Amino acid sequence: MTRTDPGRTVLIADSDFGDVDIERSIVEGAGLRLVAAQCKSEDEVIEAGREAAGVLTQYARVGARAVDAMPHCRVIARYGTGVDIVDVDAATRHGIQVTNAPNDWCADEVADHAVALWLAAARKICRYDGATRRGEWHWKTGRPVHRLRGQVLGLLSFGAIARLVAERARAFGVEVWAHDPFVDESEIRAARVRPVSFDDLVEGADHLVVQAPLTPQTHHTFDRATLRRMKPTAVLVNTARGPIVEDAALYEALTGGWIAGAALDDIEEEPAKQRDWRPSNPLFELPNVVVTPHAAYYSEEAIGTVRTIAAEEAVRVLTGEPARYPVNEPAAGSHRAEGA
Repeated sequence: MTRTDPGRTVLIADSDFGDVDIERSIVEGAGLRLVAAQCKSEDEVIEAGREAAGVLTQYARVGARAVDAMPHCRVIARYGTGVDIVDVDAATRHGIQVTNAPNDWCADEVADHAVALWLAAARKICRYDGATRRGEWHWKTGRPVHRLRGQVLGLLSFGAIARLVAERARAFGVEVWAHDPFVDESEIRAARVRPVSFDDLVEGADHLVVQAPLTPQTHHTFDRATLRRMKPTAVLVNTARGPIVEDAALYEALTGGWIAGAALDDIEEEPAKQRDWRPSNPLFELPNVVVTPHAAYYSEEAIGTVRTIAAEEAVRVLTGEPARYPVNEPAAGSHRAEGA
């Protein structure tokens, strides 16, 4: 990174959008300087961000080491809603504002994708498609397929996206259950959804959609013990973060007949975070798995929105305005928080 005024530089730590035109227009339009990198490790973030006043990040981790090594940084803006790749506590202690995008930037897209994955897995769409392309033309290829009406669709979490999934799912005649310890049961019932315990959700759902945030508490929620308790006819759908499901345990569950299928929008170690990734995950070899490349949030409209939000948040903080979508409250009295 070329040495420049450390108070005026905004670093894009990484992105896979193909260009930085939206960010450049916003950042340079505010009289700041934009630098784009493709960091795949925290060490690379440290190297690229030594002079950065602001950091935009999509997949690259900005942990405590990076926070310590970026003395001029005053804002870390996440492309997206989850901030598990940012050490928010370290940022707060150092007076750094962390921002994200509110759920509604891609809520409809993720809900649509969750339902699409659910239906593809339940109706064996990918298996039929593959067999047909190989010259096999028979309804028995996907056997067994069961009627959806009357079955139970379970939701792990009942946030904004899960509620949209529930709205869409009811049209298929399923009974919708939800478990969310942070939402009052009366609120769940008001949405015509049955509140249940985690145990009842895992053991009773015919189709279980994971839409919970990734936290230390939700990491590997679906391990061998949990997957063993699901119905052998159940389908697990994950449109949340990959590490909520333990890949090795899921492989064992799918090959051992513990559950019938899975539909995943991410895997445990996201390929976009790796350099020179190769498709070696054994889940890719299974016919009862549908995988998409963490694309649930994608639409042209959603991508444009989240890029705009991240860039504008960085500019707001660096020009002395409060963030619209703050994740933390930076430590008072810090020279960074005060913009010195």
